[in-house]
Amino acid sequence: MSTEPKTLQQAIIYFSNPHNCVSYLVDRRWPNGVACPTCGRTDAAYVPARHVWQCKTRHPKSQFSAKVGTVMEDSPIGLDKWMTAMWMVTNCKNGVSSWEVHRSLGITQKTAWFLLHRIRLAMGQDHSEPMGGEGPFKVAETFVGPDPRKMHVRKRAERYSKFGGRPKTPVMGMLDRDSRQVRAKVVPCVKRETLQNAILD
Repeated sequence: MSTEPKTLQQAIIYFSNPHNCVSYLVDRRWPNGVACPTCGRTDAAYVPARHVWQCKTRHPKSQFSAKVGTVMEDSPIGLDKWMTAMWMVTNCKNGVSSWEVHRSLGITQKTAWFLLHRIRLAMGQDHSEPMGGEGPFKVAETFVGPDPRKMHVRKRAERYSKFGGRPKTPVMGMLDRDSRQVRAKVVPCVKRETLQNAILD
């Protein structure tokens, strides 16, 4: 297949070839040529029988694969499963569950959960730095929790007493329209001063 897979069936067929998996991963990880993760040399020799590279500098980790330094490192799961699961996560706009991956790839649900957990970890954003850009921001608040009208009287009374007179938790969300970053956090209340301070932070 000369082009990237467009459907799940094409993805399963394409990534069933280990050479396709390695070349697909290498093109995205090392666009300027394979570099040793330990010393940075770019003249490592490829060993096609094992799909690894041998660095010409002698150091403890002179042999490395495309998995080294990624969320796939130290995982016995093959690249065919990893790459197909990644394709599913990035192409299913309504999300994908571990049960769906388990059924589609023929792996256990526990393995599918592990794959999705690692993939979502890699796709997560770094929230250590504050958001900031030139574009406009959209901010909104909502309340998350059960509908008190549909709760038993005793449970509703317990929840009201526990959360200080409100059965739901206030949550504030921000969207940077340019960078498409989204942040959400629980706030103590939805008063103007609280929300303004959170936005400025």
